[in-house]
Amino acid sequence: MPKPYPTEFRDDVVRVARNREPGVTIEQIARDFGVHPMTLQKWLRRADIDEGAKPGHSRTEAAEIRELKKRNRLLEQENEVLRRAAAYLSQANLPKRLYPLVTELAADGVPVAVTCRVLKLSRQPYYRWLAAPITPSEVVEAYRANALFDAHKDDPEFGHRLLADEAAEAGEVMTDRTAWRIASNNGWFSAFGKPKRGKGRKPGPPVHDDLCAVVDENGRVRHVFTAGEPNELWLVDITEHKTAEGKLYLCAIKDAFSGRIVGYSIDSRMKSRLAVQALENAVAMRGDVAGCIVHSDRGSQFRSRKFLRALTRHRMVGSMGRVGSSGDNAAMESFFALLQKNVLDRRSWTTREQLRIAIVTWIERTYHRRRRQRRLGRLTPVEFEVIMNTPAALAA
Repeated sequence: MPKPYPTEFRDDVVRVARNREPGVTIEQIARDFGVHPMTLQKWLRRADIDEGAKPGHSRTEAAEIRELKKRNRLLEQENEVLRRAAAYLSQANLPKRLYPLVTELAADGVPVAVTCRVLKLSRQPYYRWLAAPITPSEVVEAYRANALFDAHKDDPEFGHRLLADEAAEAGEVMTDRTAWRIASNNGWFSAFGKPKRGKGRKPGPPVHDDLCAVVDENGRVRHVFTAGEPNELWLVDITEHKTAEGKLYLCAIKDAFSGRIVGYSIDSRMKSRLAVQALENAVAMRGDVAGCIVHSDRGSQFRSRKFLRALTRHRMVGSMGRVGSSGDNAAMESFFALLQKNVLDRRSWTTREQLRIAIVTWIERTYHRRRRQRRLGRLTPVEFEVIMNTPAALAA
């Protein structure tokens, strides 16, 4: 069963279909975006239901019903946790510890996650306690924390290194790293903190090696953005353009094999979720992408934890260029230059919606299916992928 199309892609196709020029049929729009006409008709009907133009349960209402059922089940479990906790703590002959209560509720069918959330407990310490109620390392940690607390109380201006020295004199020897961890977890910071960094700072260090760089015989570094098969090397970058409503940001992912834009996301804010959503859309459209190299610059969106987790989740490999070197991602910059020339700078844009429709239409209709590229043998990206994938499919 093929994977469903990304939600953002479906919404863009519906926008283009609704704002089509006179004489343009639904079949033509479906052909431009590579979907079946019946599928596009279904998306249009679903959009009418979601907007209230036709009767039926919208996607939002269906999601709300599912969420309400889930919430109702969680509330029942949370009420049971609170009832049992009140009865448990009211018994004077029992210690005021909640970990045994978590075990009892788990035996009665209440998930440990629900109980820990209601009682504001952490699950990992609970499982450690379950395996060994008191470990030697916890005893050592407690003595070290007491020594650091006493030193911090006496001298609030001391940092973690000086606190470690004071604790060592009290008999609790530890490394500076251990002292920093304990002090940081408990919020024992020096009274003379460092000022926060402002805007305009340079990009941080790369989280990935540059896998596209090669050194020629003259010792110069150059980049090779070629691939022998689909989903071998992807290039990703973000561009922006202003409208009367404000800026609109586009994060696009390009397959170096055919030059096709395999995924993109458009939003009014340039945050890490923009890059993550573009990657998720690309994976949904391409299927198995394990081992694919994703090359980018050192933008904060591509160094964020959310983007790194997405790469790990899909078993992809990250790659990053140097700071301030546009040539390190030249293949993606060339696509944005075409977009700038053919769409962004053609006119002034009043709303973000107008610019979004124009970008999506140009990518799916013109760039993918009408613009022939010399390096592909005067074929479009879609034609090139169909021709190159057919022999492999027949051989399989």
